[in-house]
Amino acid sequence: MRAIKLIIIHCSATANGDTLFRSSPGGPGLVAPVVVIDRMHRARKFQRADIWRNRQNPGLTSIGYHFVVYTNGAVASARHLEEIGAHVKGYNANSIGICMIGTDSYERVQWKALAALVIGLLKTYPNARVCGHRDLSPDSDNDGTVEPHEWLKTCPGFDVKTWVDGGMSPLAGHIQESA
Repeated sequence: MRAIKLIIIHCSATANGDTLFRSSPGGPGLVAPVVVIDRMHRARKFQRADIWRNRQNPGLTSIGYHFVVYTNGAVASARHLEEIGAHVKGYNANSIGICMIGTDSYERVQWKALAALVIGLLKTYPNARVCGHRDLSPDSDNDGTVEPHEWLKTCPGFDVKTWVDGGMSPLAGHIQESA
């Protein structure tokens, strides 16, 4: 079993409220968000090893995350938990990546699903620290705190520590209200 030290929250960096469900080109039906993200990651040359694809989600060739939380609260599995992710350079070997669909504002059901997923993962990996992608930016001024001016990315668009410390309740100013 991999030694998991981090559970890292990400965002898809897509428009808030966009479900990421897409029409299937040349055919009926919809393409799921996890497949849309897989295509985005394929364009960035991410790859999954055949051994892991044969074990879980063989149709996903490139996705870097372990889970994707849809706007309707559904949680899609992507990479196998034992498979090293491709979501934060330098931290992939000992982390699990979770992607929230959106940029900085999420549906209440997404918040609820994220909380349930993180709580479940913490039962398996009780010593893991929960953080946001942006929190792993380098502390360029060496003051012991990664501050907003040091973030390489703003992902996931909210302060994960505040969310965890607040009981994993939706954060004010980051709630997407459905139309």
